[in-house]
Amino acid sequence: MRIIDRLKSNELISAFLDLSGNPKACVCTEPLWYIPYNLFIPFATVYMFNLGLNDSQIGLIASIGMVLQMFSAFLGGVITDKFGRRKTSFVVDVISWSIPCLLWAFAQNFWWFLAAASLNSILHICSNSWNCLLVEDCDKSKLVNVFSMIQMCGLFAVFIAPLSALLVDHFSLIPVVRCLYIFSCLSMTAKFYLLYRFSTETKQGIKRMEETKHVSIFKLLAGYKDVFFKMIRSRAMLIVLLVMVSYHVTDTTTLNFFGIYATQTLHVPDSYLAIFPIIRAAIMLIFILMFQARINRLPYRPVMLCGYGLFMLSHILLLIAPHENPFYLMFYTLVEACSLVCIVPRKDSLNALFVDEQERSRVSGLIFMTMVGVASPFGWIAGLLSSVDRRFPFILNIVIFVIVSIAVLCSKEITMLDRKIRDGE
Repeated sequence: MRIIDRLKSNELISAFLDLSGNPKACVCTEPLWYIPYNLFIPFATVYMFNLGLNDSQIGLIASIGMVLQMFSAFLGGVITDKFGRRKTSFVVDVISWSIPCLLWAFAQNFWWFLAAASLNSILHICSNSWNCLLVEDCDKSKLVNVFSMIQMCGLFAVFIAPLSALLVDHFSLIPVVRCLYIFSCLSMTAKFYLLYRFSTETKQGIKRMEETKHVSIFKLLAGYKDVFFKMIRSRAMLIVLLVMVSYHVTDTTTLNFFGIYATQTLHVPDSYLAIFPIIRAAIMLIFILMFQARINRLPYRPVMLCGYGLFMLSHILLLIAPHENPFYLMFYTLVEACSLVCIVPRKDSLNALFVDEQERSRVSGLIFMTMVGVASPFGWIAGLLSSVDRRFPFILNIVIFVIVSIAVLCSKEITMLDRKIRDGE
């Protein structure tokens, strides 16, 4: 009983127990997406590499996917308003994840991966609708905690990853990853159905569906002009864009090229690729459960700058890593994990706090479009850099975070937000 009482006294666990409605449905169904994702994602680029794709082709697929994501993100706000947050999330999730998982499972060459990436590129439509479903009926004072819970769902799911490492070590990479993609299709589809079954349309969603009921999609798209100019005139939205873009670029670069760098340059066995996410998850969970509630009360700027500093330090450690030493990479993973705990919840909550509530879906669509549009060349650039020297993509990440750190340090909008936190508003 003491253990249960102590768990209930934890701020995050207490906040989870108090959840209801759409936020609870979103949080509770997330493991069905995160578990399969964390099973296959450590091997995704190595799987492509083993099926004959080279560094430039992998980077090209990433860039083409990002360009298509930009167009889907542009449509995301309109589709979300027109058809509702709930229905859009279900239909687009199936198209962008369930079907691509089957294509990845049976992939034979570059064209299979390109087709899967093309379908997967519409994910930002459901990113928009799902985000609206999560936050629109949620108490704003609970947003950072809710995003921390979403992060925790992903972290708990990572502990399933050793299964994929054991399978790869016992059998061989290609057949195991094919099976993982099939399992992912089934699990993710179940998640999409359950979220649809146990969620309800948000109040703002019902209002926007009624307002757009007799308005054509083309006319709704034309309305983006006013929303766009309003967004770019807002210094708060510009800092949100920079924070979102920088994270998206660096995360995509690390995701696409860490596995190749670790196995092909540092000569770490393939099976270890599933171990690093577990270490990262364990560290982040400990950090979140023990310290996150206290950190959530701190101003945004020092926490974000601390996160960026740790991220850059982790990349420096990666660049000087010795060959054939997976235990050294575990230390890199530890530092990176601490950085992500500081960065990710604040990135997401800044987006939720600074976006106009009345135009959340269209503004979110523009944010995703701008984010992906700016980031799209970097997949190709990182691929070219990796083909020259596999350390170069990580140097690019360091440069990007130096720039965003300076912007966060100088932002008046974050200063005002931090002042409100200090004053207890």
